[in-house]
Amino acid sequence: MALDAKVDGKLDFKVVGTRVNRPDGVDKVTGRARFGADMTAPGMLVGKVLRSPHAHARIKSIDVSAAEALEGVHAVVTRADFPEVELDEATWDVLDNCMAGEKALYDGHAVAAVAASSERVAKKALKLIKVDYETLPHVIDVDDAMKADAPALHDGRQVENVPEGMGANVVARYEFGHGDVEAGLGKADKVLERTYKTEATHQGYIEPHACLAQVGTDGQADLWCCTQGQYMVRDTCAAIMGLSQSRLKVTASEIGGGFGGKTTVFIEPVALALSKKSGRPVKMVMSRSEVLRATGPTASSSIDIRLGMTEDGRITAGFAELRYQGGAYPGSPVEFGSMSAFAPYDLENVKTVGWDVVANRPKQAAYRAPGAPMAAFAVESAIDELAKGLGLDPLEVRLKNAAREGTKAAYGVTYPAIGLEATLRTAKDHPHWTAPLGENQGRGVACGFWFNFGGNTCVSLNITPDGTVNVIEGNPDIGGSRASMSMMAAEELGVPYERVRTVIADTASLGLNDVTDGSRVTFAVGLATIEAARAAKREMCKRAAMVWGIDEEAVVWEDGAARPSGPNAGKHDPMSLADIAAIASNTGGPIAGHSEVNAEGAGVSFATHMVDTEVDPESGAVKVLRYTVFQDAGKAVHPDYVEGQFQGGAVQGIGWALNEAYIYGEDGVLQNPGFLDYRVPVASDLPMIDTVILEIPNPGHPYGVRGVGETSIVPPLAAIANSVSAAAGVRMTSLPMSPPKVLKAIQNG
Repeated sequence: MALDAKVDGKLDFKVVGTRVNRPDGVDKVTGRARFGADMTAPGMLVGKVLRSPHAHARIKSIDVSAAEALEGVHAVVTRADFPEVELDEATWDVLDNCMAGEKALYDGHAVAAVAASSERVAKKALKLIKVDYETLPHVIDVDDAMKADAPALHDGRQVENVPEGMGANVVARYEFGHGDVEAGLGKADKVLERTYKTEATHQGYIEPHACLAQVGTDGQADLWCCTQGQYMVRDTCAAIMGLSQSRLKVTASEIGGGFGGKTTVFIEPVALALSKKSGRPVKMVMSRSEVLRATGPTASSSIDIRLGMTEDGRITAGFAELRYQGGAYPGSPVEFGSMSAFAPYDLENVKTVGWDVVANRPKQAAYRAPGAPMAAFAVESAIDELAKGLGLDPLEVRLKNAAREGTKAAYGVTYPAIGLEATLRTAKDHPHWTAPLGENQGRGVACGFWFNFGGNTCVSLNITPDGTVNVIEGNPDIGGSRASMSMMAAEELGVPYERVRTVIADTASLGLNDVTDGSRVTFAVGLATIEAARAAKREMCKRAAMVWGIDEEAVVWEDGAARPSGPNAGKHDPMSLADIAAIASNTGGPIAGHSEVNAEGAGVSFATHMVDTEVDPESGAVKVLRYTVFQDAGKAVHPDYVEGQFQGGAVQGIGWALNEAYIYGEDGVLQNPGFLDYRVPVASDLPMIDTVILEIPNPGHPYGVRGVGETSIVPPLAAIANSVSAAAGVRMTSLPMSPPKVLKAIQNG
């Protein structure tokens, strides 16, 4: 059976690349959309968590009897109330983070929880729980945590490749690279050695974590929650609760921001345990203080760089030693940081060594290209300083060393078609690069990279009897994916966008889908949507062939209709999708297309950012004057959303570079657990973020799509640091560049 040619490589898309209305937009602006805290159930109880006031403490005993006796309290749980089941290390860490066992490992660590008839009763019950703590020494800073005499959080968690003699908090080591770094440095005209530090920052999503759990007497359980991956929640919670995955149905609510921070669980197993014990539905909603104290910020880092460069700007060698703390449990993103540090460059001699370190902080969670922004801050700052020290144009230096198609990446792969060079050339030709600067102003540039992922994906596409289309996918929509999937289905089927609707399935309604992370959804779910649409087209061509009495191979699909492939196939009027759907019951039954895939070929992503800042020499305050993002999207399915991803990543990077930081006291207690003291950028802090979308097609996707959500946060830290360093006349190597820190650097020269 012949079908129409694939859309691959075509430049005349009819739907893809347009700026259609967002299908969920009206619900969200009118308040109809249901977010995590909007779900209710008859007989629902309120769940609250008691959290450790200590950074590190042994839990000697917990007395919950007074709380249990309080009128209105229906259940109290501690770690003892969770079933003893065999878990792998990663899932055990999730359980221990959700409810402490032998030790509380950070300020805010959950130690008990209650379910009561009201929030007032629940809070009163928490005060009645008596916990006997033995406080222990703690460690917050990543370099301090690595010392041999640092307070140890765990025993026996080091992997085999950690050298003997390292402190117990160093739990893993990673190494990447090729060539001979020392020989390469010997060929350089100038070698730079610097140490760079970044603080932990939070994703800052507006909606706090929330869930509603209901465990029935028959062992069936339902969970409604705000998450970036309902299947991940199901699999993790089912393991912790000793349930088979089929007995736990998880429904994802609308999500008020995630950025990677909702790719794990924090309260969901607790809500399930409370519901199981009370026999009632239990709803839990975190406060902002709880979000900041007990959910995953990204890691803080300390990075050593050695970089060699010739007088004409060729990088002869690069070395980076990266130390990331991932909070109280193994799993910092240092592996990704080590892989991505030099990824934008074609280097003959390169090596990175990464150390995963635990400290008395909340368990880190992904934050938009996890691990890459810190690594880029260090490498791109060093490149900038070397280039300027040699009197070279920092854009030209990056162009001279840029990775291209065929480059062997620092982490081992050989690149296919990539867009880094295009972003650099476009930036060089942009008016921003040559715009005049005023007094105390500086301009900075930096490049960034992200891998992009594919992963397990399942899509079902159903043709309804009235000729409209339903797409069912399993990934929460955190960046406009409903619109993007509808657009790709409409493009492939040749029908108007308005005739396609995309919905998000619960875990009982569709096969496994990996988490919405790693910039995977537009690529992987889009690929599956296209394949599902093609399967439906094949079936519709088959139905048309049946009606016409000709061979299936003699039918093609063009412009939303089945048509004879040529004169030899006979003269038959085209049958539109609506025509075929209307008679489907008489030609074999309902028409659908499905695709189940573990997608590969996501295609790496590159960006170049350019920023102008002004530094007040009397106060050290930094003002961002102008910002331009140049990024390769492969193919921008919906340009508005692509631009929004570019701008959002840049803004979060601005906050990370200038203001945001977890601040701990000497007692290891978080000092700024609220948006008054943990300061994210607001509109008045920002210029308009200009965007330039480049489209170098990804050969791994039929429409050329690359993910765009991660890469946009990778260059800002370095671009802003390079700009501030130029404006202040002194090199900044530590983030955030708060006014006191900048002023001190200026005064110290």
